Amino acid sequence: MENLDKIVDLVEVDWPSKRVLVVGDLMLDKYVWGDVERISPEAPVPVVRAAHNSEQPGGAANVAMNLAGLGASVMVIGFAGDDDDQARLKNLLELKNIEAVIVSVRDFPTISKLRILGGNQQILRLDTEGRLTPPQEAYDALLRSALDQLEEADAVILSDYAKGVLSERVCREIISAARSRKIPVIVDPKALDFERYRGATTICPNLRELSAAVHSSMSDLEELFTAAEAMVPNLDLSYLTVTMSEKGIAVLREKSRVVAPAVARQVFDVSGAGDTVVSIIALCICCGLPIENAVQLANLGAGIVVGKVGTVPVQKFELLAALSSDIGLHASEKILPLERLLIRTAAWRSVGEKVVFTNGCFDLLHVGHITLLERARQEGDRLIVAINSDSSIRTLKGPPRPIVGERDRARVLAALGAVDAVIIFDDRTPLRLIDAVRPHVLVKGGDYTEATIVGADIIRSWGGRVKIVPTVEGFSTTKLIEKSLAMS
Repeated sequence: MENLDKIVDLVEVDWPSKRVLVVGDLMLDKYVWGDVERISPEAPVPVVRAAHNSEQPGGAANVAMNLAGLGASVMVIGFAGDDDDQARLKNLLELKNIEAVIVSVRDFPTISKLRILGGNQQILRLDTEGRLTPPQEAYDALLRSALDQLEEADAVILSDYAKGVLSERVCREIISAARSRKIPVIVDPKALDFERYRGATTICPNLRELSAAVHSSMSDLEELFTAAEAMVPNLDLSYLTVTMSEKGIAVLREKSRVVAPAVARQVFDVSGAGDTVVSIIALCICCGLPIENAVQLANLGAGIVVGKVGTVPVQKFELLAALSSDIGLHASEKILPLERLLIRTAAWRSVGEKVVFTNGCFDLLHVGHITLLERARQEGDRLIVAINSDSSIRTLKGPPRPIVGERDRARVLAALGAVDAVIIFDDRTPLRLIDAVRPHVLVKGGDYTEATIVGADIIRSWGGRVKIVPTVEGFSTTKLIEKSLAMS
């Protein structure tokens, strides 16, 4: 992935500082999970033996869940009925620290989608929604709340499911107010006429929605994209962002286009993938990442979501874990301060990976060091190497050590395939660092015993273990220095 260093910084550091306003159609997604064992004798339909039920915020609320899962602060605004489903929806959002302004509408039930699944296969979906248009005072209340929240927003997402919230007036006033404050607006559309989204930063239709909007067939992408490119200046957009399922995401500007290929994944359920895409794009845009890089990251997020069953938002640790193979090819992305290391370690743990820790000066890297690191890596899935800073080494060994400076030592270690992260510490020992990272395994060379290994006691206190690997005879930094001096 291009600009990997900037992208990882953005995910780990920048996203938690951003606040996104989501306005749109709120829903409650309900699930009945069970198994199909027979066909009903009453009608030719499967009988699902229910095992358990679950509920999840849906529609615009799922966009908010994605943003929260990615680390951002979120405010979501929409309509709901004054009923039990609204209370459950609000409670689910609050559990994720999502602020919600839900305008209660009389004679308007909270929109819900009940999905009945046999195994991983959806058998039936039952939708509950109102047929009446909400009264004007409901729109007035919604707009007041949205415009008030703009003052603190870094980006706005208009999540349109064509259920009545995003009227022409609501879209027009929010886009105009956001634009005057230079706040980007990202639209996930449902209206056949994109005119109501005029002036947004980008509209993110899928191919079917784009085809309906420009009155062009999906079968001819060249014709479809040519018509869509003309829409960009006509609607005063910065660009169109078109999701194309397994074909990836296209960024269309006037007379230009870029297509980011999709990330190949096993698909279980496409529900919510579009919500993930607009969430990631919104966060990338408000952090200043070029859209061409943003859609690469959005593809990665969508690939994670389609591998799940049901509407399940993406989590930051999943995105970082998916980026880990790219991170492994960039040594600079492995050298981390403690705050970043803890984020990275949490991402590894969340997907069940075992973290190994070792430490040392690693001054004049030699075969003995390489063997230690390779054997340490075999003890788990991720290896963290903590190295003494230059000042720490001088305190321990005196001048003129170290021979190689801390940044160069870190860079060489990070280039090794066995190493997943490098951190520099100033203390005489890594005890505080071990306590903060809490690795599963602590590895040291054969010149140590468990009694002399710093941190052995505390690592066993949380169920970790200590591993001593044999040293390679004849190799040491001291001997290399002595040999070099003898030859000079």
